[in-house]
Amino acid sequence: QVQLVESGGGLVQPGGSLRLSCAASGSIFSIKVMAWYRQAPGKQRELVASITSSSGGTTNYADSVKDRFTIFRDNAKNTVYLQMNSLKPEDTGVYYCNAELQIHALSYYLTYWGQGTQVTVSS
Repeated sequence: QVQLVESGGGLVQPGGSLRLSCAASGSIFSIKVMAWYRQAPGKQRELVASITSSSGGTTNYADSVKDRFTIFRDNAKNTVYLQMNSLKPEDTGVYYCNAELQIHALSYYLTYWGQGTQVTVSS
């Protein structure tokens, strides 16, 4: 079984910072991509940022978070982080970790999700 466990959410004032963490554990052979998604009340889930496992990691960001959020990962720990700075009320939502991975060398890449962590930006 594979588990993705997020941590680091909470309540923060506008302009503040938070760092989210997501650790993948279980039967994992390799991870190709790890990403963060978010879902605001009444809205669809959207991609916030993603990072590949290649050397240096290729990153991709939603336009709304560019220059404010940074995604990075520790491949040795199968952990991905999301550093969120200059937070705005519109960043409020449940943040989900996502990983595309293999459970053994001959398996297909499958997508797994964490349980989500709440981020609330409010004064």
